[in-house]
Amino acid sequence: MDRALLLCLYDVLYSHYGPQHWWPAKTPFEVMVGAILTQGVAWRNVETAIARLEESNLLDPRALYAAPEDALAEHIRSTLYYRTKARKLKAMATLLVEQWEGEIARFFARPTAVVRADLLGVWGIGPETADAMLLYAGGHPVFVVDLYTRRIFGRLGWITGRESYAELQHAVQSALVADAPLYNEYHALLDRLAKDTCRARRPLCSRCPVATGAIVTCPAGRLPSPP
Repeated sequence: MDRALLLCLYDVLYSHYGPQHWWPAKTPFEVMVGAILTQGVAWRNVETAIARLEESNLLDPRALYAAPEDALAEHIRSTLYYRTKARKLKAMATLLVEQWEGEIARFFARPTAVVRADLLGVWGIGPETADAMLLYAGGHPVFVVDLYTRRIFGRLGWITGRESYAELQHAVQSALVADAPLYNEYHALLDRLAKDTCRARRPLCSRCPVATGAIVTCPAGRLPSPP
């Protein structure tokens, strides 16, 4: 992965969209809950579920841990697979409460690899979800790879599409400095581009902020030359 191109794309997107203020949550635990709830569903559905959990005072690891799983599932019905997600939330809360007394800051105040291993050991939490929690709830410098990242990088010709999650993440992190704010904003900007113009079907190429300059050919256009 070319560092100059990665930074160039970031600058183009940041200049066009500005800061995204992502992840939209009031607490680190809310981020962790949202990272599970957003699996396979639009964010608007997650917002509905988050609001219901907040109304019931369940956006706390101890309260969520104590809540019956069936009742929890009803609160998050607006998300797909809500019964499965309730089980995932309970598994996460169990880790945080039984091993860390619900103290989120203490949980994240350890080496990234150690925290990541603990998260991946929780039923229902995979690499993308774990890394979203690490970055947005814990402030750890890990680059989150999602479907939008693959779509955009693939259309730019930067990847073949056959790379594993770990391979693509390593490629980006090896090219960029380990900087949590940069990874935070970059991931949010890529998601914004994918939702606004670089859509899976019928991308709005004429409105794409990347569609200028002349470095990398893309269905949406070209990137401007880096300074």
